[in-house]
Amino acid sequence: MSIPFDEREITEAVETPSFFGPPTKTYKYPVSAREAYNALYERKPVWQIMGMSEIQMFAPEVTPDNIARGFVFDGSGHPPATDKQIAPDMFGIEWEYVQQVGGSMVRPGKPFLSDANEWKEKLVFPDIEKWDWEKAAKDNAQFLTTDKFVQVWFLTGWFERLISFMDFEAAAYALVDEDQQDAVKELFDALSDLYIKIFDKYLIAFPQIDGFCIHDDWGGQKSCFFSPSIGEELIVPAMRKVTDYLHSRGKWCDLHSCGQEIKQIPNFIKGGWDSWSGQPMNDTQEEYSLYGDKILIAVSPVKPDEALDIAALSEEEQKAKAREYAEKYANPAKPSFFNYNGATSVTAAFRDELYRQSRINYSK
Repeated sequence: MSIPFDEREITEAVETPSFFGPPTKTYKYPVSAREAYNALYERKPVWQIMGMSEIQMFAPEVTPDNIARGFVFDGSGHPPATDKQIAPDMFGIEWEYVQQVGGSMVRPGKPFLSDANEWKEKLVFPDIEKWDWEKAAKDNAQFLTTDKFVQVWFLTGWFERLISFMDFEAAAYALVDEDQQDAVKELFDALSDLYIKIFDKYLIAFPQIDGFCIHDDWGGQKSCFFSPSIGEELIVPAMRKVTDYLHSRGKWCDLHSCGQEIKQIPNFIKGGWDSWSGQPMNDTQEEYSLYGDKILIAVSPVKPDEALDIAALSEEEQKAKAREYAEKYANPAKPSFFNYNGATSVTAAFRDELYRQSRINYSK
């Protein structure tokens, strides 16, 4: 989308709150944030998307998981989670909110399944027809009236869901146990069918939705939880079922998968994901170099092993760093977006210069 840059886009910017990190700026954009975000996914970017400031995050109360996880972001007026609050997810699994970490976890030591082969006997899938979709639509009519990109956050995908049923150690073992693998595949496929039904309800109740960010953590600080071959065999087909459905409905698919994931990115691509944002332990610059032509990578300005404090630089040096970043990663032929995990290291001067240079680059 070739629109020449106008310096007033920066001089007339206003400061706005940010979900992650310090306040950010809303520039005098030449098009809406929604249009620009969609243009990025079409690989016709307008500016370097920052990843959060252009998004209206949406995690509605109507889905029990959002209450259980202490992660309701909608127009319902649902009260914030309180420390040690216990609530069931859509399968009746109890989660306990931990104020110190700002999130919930399954109460440990009480696994619902001891073997994946038990799932058909023990699991009761939710009756989503009983969820109050009409109220949810009314609650969110105003909340979703926005010029931002409306992105659903869906917190518990496939491996994460298995962990919630079995606890981590048993879930990881089930992936490699030949006696459980067929059951795991069938369960993941059934979960995908359920998610598709839920997302179909979302798209009827909330037609403003532009895309979905689905969570499924696959790694830790140093490496993946399981091999790429296991991911490809057991999880990718289930993922692809969902992303194919969402794409058929004209919606974009972002994967939120925590951990060191460079070995799994080929599986993210096979799974049909349009984008992925790696955590700070990932060398997102290297990952962009390897895979940025096949999946949109959120690139950080700082490498994991780089001792760089952008705020400690002079203003001119900060601007120079922003131009250097833009020249590498705000590439019209191979676009990316900014990694929000790097937002806390970004100064006002860096942000302004990155916006300016990315606008110039993308308007060529």
